[in-house]
Amino acid sequence: MRRRKTIHRVAVTGFALTLALVAGRAPAIAQEHPTFARDVAPILQENCQVCHQPGSIAPMSLMTYEAVKRYAPRIREKVAARVMPPWHIDRSVGIQEFKNDRGLTDEEMDTFVAWLDSDMPFGDEADLPPPAEFPDPSVWQFAERFGEPDLVVRSQPYTLAAETQDKWFRPTTETGLTEERWVRAIEIRPSFPDGIRITHHTLAYLIQDEDPDEMTPETAALATSSRAMGGPGLFMEWAVGKVGEIFPEGTGKLMLPGSRIRWEVHLHAIGREVRDSHVELGLWFYPKGEVPENRTRLRMFNATGDGLDIAPGKIAVTQDFHTLRWPARLENYQPHMHMRGKAMSMAAIYPDGRKEILSQVSDFQWNWHVNYIYADHAAPILPAGTTLVFTAWHDNTAENPHNPDHTQWVGWGDRTVDEMAHAWVDVTYLTEEQYAQAVSEREARAADNETKEGSNR
Repeated sequence: MRRRKTIHRVAVTGFALTLALVAGRAPAIAQEHPTFARDVAPILQENCQVCHQPGSIAPMSLMTYEAVKRYAPRIREKVAARVMPPWHIDRSVGIQEFKNDRGLTDEEMDTFVAWLDSDMPFGDEADLPPPAEFPDPSVWQFAERFGEPDLVVRSQPYTLAAETQDKWFRPTTETGLTEERWVRAIEIRPSFPDGIRITHHTLAYLIQDEDPDEMTPETAALATSSRAMGGPGLFMEWAVGKVGEIFPEGTGKLMLPGSRIRWEVHLHAIGREVRDSHVELGLWFYPKGEVPENRTRLRMFNATGDGLDIAPGKIAVTQDFHTLRWPARLENYQPHMHMRGKAMSMAAIYPDGRKEILSQVSDFQWNWHVNYIYADHAAPILPAGTTLVFTAWHDNTAENPHNPDHTQWVGWGDRTVDEMAHAWVDVTYLTEEQYAQAVSEREARAADNETKEGSNR
């Protein structure tokens, strides 16, 4: 969980009060009015400025008091609707503990909106936090934790015209790997600064011959077990709002000598030519000879049922079902739709008939494909025979502000003006013994928490 700065509790008036009451919660207790220096600047630093700074992907910089005042109406609209910061998980249902939570707390949102609804005082300059230091977007983001990547695979370059239809670039690149290695973290980054502006999303498929006779005995035993489930497949997916994947301790992905990466890079024009754009894949390995207990597989779970057939001016609901053959832990939830996508849920129907919504995005934003990474202690642990239910909602009406043309029939397609509905989920398959142990540990932790809560009453 990310660190939270202390935010002063403030009076909530006008729009902020209405918002708080609609959300079904009490407003913060009045003590003093918020100021930019003391209350708003820390929120901006922690949640906004990493994108809203010169040279980054956001349309305007929010690095100064003057800039924030200038864009105040737009900021209030986006923050109050929880469109920004881009964290669109439904907070009223499902799992709420994530490793990468970038959303505002209720108190942070109340503070920010209350300040925007006031005369936006600057406050005491002595209250300003020191300028924040942000990651350099031209370097590997995981390097701070792991050091430089052990291996970098770069796609062939592509030059995109200033004005053209969307392009899908599908080259194949040799990894150059000469020995068996297990991957503990993967990061994808388009070339900087222009590549990230034209890259809508990237898929990286791992192509390799998984012959057990060519593997070490320990790897062969794992790669051919039920926990491997079908080979490498999709290695990594990237879209705006995502950096990469760090696999939980004891899990990873297998790469073999002679492996290749088959790319699918979706590009869109930005009004000027971009030359030699490319995408890079950074890989961090486990130490040589170390074989994790489990192999993680990135699954694409469809939510389209028999297909997408969205009539003009209508809202469509589709659903699909996927039964787990083995016990599993789900590491993340990342819904993927296009411009008419409105919501998607992931639910579990257990073998005993119980149903539980695991996660739901109720206000999907097509230009942000956020990966919601579960906290280790909260990641769903599911028994064999559990059916995962994915339900998607598409809004093809004139009321959808993102809809390019509500008079058109819409079906499945790669273009952003077409539609999709699936979720990317990293699945770690478990043995029955591992599943039983994980459930036992969860139950013990829950009992311990109840005891602590009881003693604190």
